[in-house]
Amino acid sequence: MTKLEKVLYTAKSHVTGGRDGAAKTDDGRLQVQLSSPGTSGTGTNPEQLFASGYAACFIGAMKAVGGKIGIPVPQDVSIDAEVDLGPIPNAYGIAARLAISLPGLDKETAQKLVDAAHQVCPYSNATRGNIDVTITLV
Repeated sequence: MTKLEKVLYTAKSHVTGGRDGAAKTDDGRLQVQLSSPGTSGTGTNPEQLFASGYAACFIGAMKAVGGKIGIPVPQDVSIDAEVDLGPIPNAYGIAARLAISLPGLDKETAQKLVDAAHQVCPYSNATRGNIDVTITLV
């Protein structure tokens, strides 16, 4: 396990009711109703939150490494993230897919940027070796 050298930020969220409850951050910037996937509930679910967080973090990682390796990240960069939920032996697990669009970059340059970002993204580092993650350029 890799330990943090220094804490740069701590996110705090208070959740009640589990998958059919609510979540609220301590600063009030996020307040969401939660619903289990596939139900008639009107809230989001943890897998949607994870997909959104991973995609946002990965774009941030591309911007961070892009400047260091001389590859500018296009303004209209986007990621379509999918997170699957399903059974694994004796439990449940997730898998993630990121479809990354980097308009204006040739495939080789875009792949270099994505590969570098995948090495520094906190979500990539947290999931590496723990869940199946597929990253593709579109």
